[in-house]
Amino acid sequence: MRRVVVTGLGAVTPLGVGVKRTWKRLLESHCGIVSVADYEPQKQWQELSSTVAGIVPKGSIDNGKWQSSDWLTQSEERRTSLFTQYAMTAASEALKDAEWSPSKREQLEMTGVCLGSGIGNLDEIYKTALAYEKGARTNPALQGYKKVSPTFVPKILINMAAGHIAMKYGFQGPNHTATTACTTGAHSIGDASRFIACGDADVMVAGGAEACIHPLTFAGFGRSRSLSTAFNHDPASSCRPFDRERDGFVVSEGAAVVVLEELGHARARGARIYAELRGYGSSGDAHHMTAPREDGSGALLAMKKALKSAGLRPKQVDYVNAHATGTAIGDVAEAMAIQALMAGPEGYENESEVTVSGTKGSLGHLLGAAGAIEALFSVLSVQNNVVPPTLNLHEPDVAPKFNLVPNHSQQKDVEVAITNSFGFGGTNASLVLAKYRG
Repeated sequence: MRRVVVTGLGAVTPLGVGVKRTWKRLLESHCGIVSVADYEPQKQWQELSSTVAGIVPKGSIDNGKWQSSDWLTQSEERRTSLFTQYAMTAASEALKDAEWSPSKREQLEMTGVCLGSGIGNLDEIYKTALAYEKGARTNPALQGYKKVSPTFVPKILINMAAGHIAMKYGFQGPNHTATTACTTGAHSIGDASRFIACGDADVMVAGGAEACIHPLTFAGFGRSRSLSTAFNHDPASSCRPFDRERDGFVVSEGAAVVVLEELGHARARGARIYAELRGYGSSGDAHHMTAPREDGSGALLAMKKALKSAGLRPKQVDYVNAHATGTAIGDVAEAMAIQALMAGPEGYENESEVTVSGTKGSLGHLLGAAGAIEALFSVLSVQNNVVPPTLNLHEPDVAPKFNLVPNHSQQKDVEVAITNSFGFGGTNASLVLAKYRG
């Protein structure tokens, strides 16, 4: 199998636009979670049980913020939904970072895109449904039909983020989309790596995007009792991975993209190599619609498979970037899975040597983009020998006595990192990133 390396990174997150800004603010323990209680129409937002969210800051790129006109043409703006626009922004940064702008036919045919979303364009569906119903009541014979935009279907299709990136740059390699709830970003990167490993592509643009900050999103997750509600008055404290006071996850938006490349191809063109993607494992809980197995066995299986494909033992893992959403059941199940793997026969003798952190305390949960941004953070940990913090961790209540990197980043030699993603429906994925050693 061909080796796969990471040569480009791009991000749009609640901490800002751009990888450098996001990474710097993450390591400095900043938080991008804010209140949405005053959003309009206020009645729809204020009646929700959870009114906190990770919001991409809007404004000029000069201030580290996002506005579509900085990244897209007017035509692209009209034809795309917000999650696609975030994806295109992150892809633009990643491709520029990788210095990959192919023009030859054979290069374009061997460059592909693998990028998905968990929910996609809920706002467009909601607004169109209301307009259609209102129009139908006015003139049942015709008006409802006329209220539907010709771009309605293209704007709501989850695969259109990948499609628009491919069209913008002329990439004719594999054009693929995973949509596996909160595992989407990790599956997209893992699947993309296999396209390269199997020879279907030399370069893949991979990641995830999400933009579902809408009252219906909060109502749906709120009714399933998934969201944090105890810190509406203090948004920055609301997402608390592994902490005793955690009470649910925080919905966020954004996108993250990595450029993956076949090792020989990257070396031949003198590309900078951030890290090597050594392993990918996926599994299913086959247990419950929204809850993981309490013993974390599904998560454990994904990590085992990832390490097996990487040819590595648990003791060789220096850092685990946890999925750690801040839910009571999920954090405990993942901690048990990590304990079974990392403190097992081939792992560490002392649990305190196992370094684990959850970065959602800083950004919230980017849903379909979460696995991608956390893979990106793992790449940077490997490159820079630093572990990002678990924000709002004051009193851990998981049994394993890991080094959970509370509140402040830590310097640490990181040769190998593993990052986890889990989603509704019991879908799990783990990625193994390692220093490139030739």
